[in-house]
Amino acid sequence: MGSGATEGQPAVVERVGVVGCGLMGSGIAEVCAKAGVDVVVREVDDHVLASGRARLEGSLLRAESRGKLTADEHAAAVSRLHFTTDLGDMADRQLVIEAVTESEPAKVEVFATLDKVVVAPDAVLASNTSAIPIMRLAMATDRPRQVLGMHFFSPVPVLRLMELVPSLLTGDDTIATAQAFAEGALGKKVIRSKDRAGFVVNALLIPYIVAAIRMVETGFATAEDVDAGMTLGCNHPMGPLALADFIGLDTTRAAAHSLYDEFKEPVYAVPPLLARMVDGGLLGRKSGRGFYRYDVG
Repeated sequence: MGSGATEGQPAVVERVGVVGCGLMGSGIAEVCAKAGVDVVVREVDDHVLASGRARLEGSLLRAESRGKLTADEHAAAVSRLHFTTDLGDMADRQLVIEAVTESEPAKVEVFATLDKVVVAPDAVLASNTSAIPIMRLAMATDRPRQVLGMHFFSPVPVLRLMELVPSLLTGDDTIATAQAFAEGALGKKVIRSKDRAGFVVNALLIPYIVAAIRMVETGFATAEDVDAGMTLGCNHPMGPLALADFIGLDTTRAAAHSLYDEFKEPVYAVPPLLARMVDGGLLGRKSGRGFYRYDVG
C-alpha cells in the first residue's frame, strides 16, 4: 500500500475495488465513494454492469434529494466511481471487497483470480460473505494472511454494522487495516467474529427465520400472522418472513446450507418450502414474489 502497513498497524486505504454490483456491492461501492476513496466496480458483463451502475447512481441521486449529500458531494462521489467487466482492473487496488452471489465456488474463483491480478504486495482481499468460512476462500490464494471477511449489512448506506472475520491465518496488519478503514473512513460499527459459518449475526438470525418458515410450511400460522406477532408483539421492525424476502430467499437458503454443513444441527436445516420457492424463482423482493408479492417495476 502507498503508506504500507507494519505488523499489527493499519495502512491508509485510498484505492478500493468492489467485485459485484448487486444490492450489496453497489451499496459498498457507494459508501466508499462517499468516503473519498477511488473505487473500481466490476461486474461479469456489460448488461449486469449497467443495471448495477444505474442502481448505484440512483441511490446517490436519492441521497442528494433527501439532503444527505450536497450537489458537490454527489458530483465528487460519482467522479470517484469507475466501472469495468475486467477483474484485471483490480491490479492497483489496496483493498478489494468481493460481493458476488453467495456461492462458495463462485467466491473461490474470484479469490483465485484476484490472487493473480492484484499486484500490491500487502493488499487486503476481503469477502462480504454472510456465512461461508473465510479459510475456504483464503486457501484459494497464495496470501491467506491478507484475506478476511468484511460482512456489511443491507442497505449498506443506512446500516452501520460490519462484521470483521479474520481466519486463523489472517495477519494482524490485515485486520488492523480493514478495521481502521471500516471505522474511520466508512463510519461503521465493527464487531469481531471467529471464522465460523454464519459469524455472529446469521448464526442467530437464520434459525429464527427457518423456524418462521416451518411455522408457515406446517400450517401452524400464516406468514402475515407470524410477522405481525414479531413486529407488534416483540417490537421487531420487520417480521422474519418479510425480512427473508428482503434478504433474498436464495441468500437465506445459502446461509442455512453453510450453517448446516458446518454444524449439522437441525435448527439450520433448509425447510422444503424454502428450497421449493428458490427452485421456482420465488426469491422475495428482487423477483417480485416470495412470502409476499412486490412491485418490481
